[in-house]
Amino acid sequence: MSRIGNRVLSIPTGVTVNIVDNTITVKGPKGELNYTFDKTISVTNEDNKLVIKRENDTKQVKSLHGTTNALIANMIKGVSQGFEKGLEAVGVGYRFNVSGKKVIINAGYSHPVELVVPEGLSVEGVSNTEITVKGIDKQKVSEFAANIRKVREPEPYKGKGIRYKGEYVRRKEGKKAAK
Repeated sequence: MSRIGNRVLSIPTGVTVNIVDNTITVKGPKGELNYTFDKTISVTNEDNKLVIKRENDTKQVKSLHGTTNALIANMIKGVSQGFEKGLEAVGVGYRFNVSGKKVIINAGYSHPVELVVPEGLSVEGVSNTEITVKGIDKQKVSEFAANIRKVREPEPYKGKGIRYKGEYVRRKEGKKAAK
């Protein structure tokens, strides 16, 4: 039994949901998102509450049931509150520079790494070692934050690299000197 799939989603004020065929459109104060779900899943709007039901109990349809519910919940949260992911650069000389639609990263390479901010996202520089990626689509925010982190992942010996805000990097002990 899918607990997440059976969850009833309440629609907050200021958010409108339109369901046409197998496409759901969620509009809110921060923007608009669309999602096309499978034909075996049905979504109904019953007095500002979304009910998601499945056609049968095969394994694939059960997994789509929970996934669809979670994706629609993220869409509702995205257009009403938005998503953000914080990143920090740890290491001597490691820093971020946000200029327009580009993020310039100095992470110990012989050259700075430039990444173009995707459409629909914004990057805000908190300080020269911290940035925040913001947007309404959870997948895009997380994917771009992961791409920034991939430039120089944290290493376990000194802890240097780009990490998520609040991420714990497990440290290892270095080699011992031979006696």
